[in-house]
Amino acid sequence: MAYDADLAERVRGLLAPQPGMSERRMFGGLCFLLWGNMACGLVDGKLMLRVGRERCGEALAQPHVAPMDFTGRPLKGRVYVLAAGVSSDTALRAWLDRALQFSSSLPRKLPGEKRP
Repeated sequence: MAYDADLAERVRGLLAPQPGMSERRMFGGLCFLLWGNMACGLVDGKLMLRVGRERCGEALAQPHVAPMDFTGRPLKGRVYVLAAGVSSDTALRAWLDRALQFSSSLPRKLPGEKRP
């Protein structure tokens, strides 16, 4: 899989001022991590977002949003936003803010720290 390089640049530009951000190739695409926790990513032409289980239904009710199911089974608390849903920087910023809000609620991971 690949990812949309133009969308990646737009995401980088909006996330660059955020302390604790890093990038990593994951899920066959590119992911952005906040203090070691995946916040969002890009795969094919879609934006992947980690919004949390509590806010997932709310996100799925929005236009151009689908369950994140790259394995054939939806991942809980994560959604895809199709290209039409992030065509403007305002829309992209709103989606990124949702992901950052959830990811900032998670405990920070130290570099090299393994999950239990």
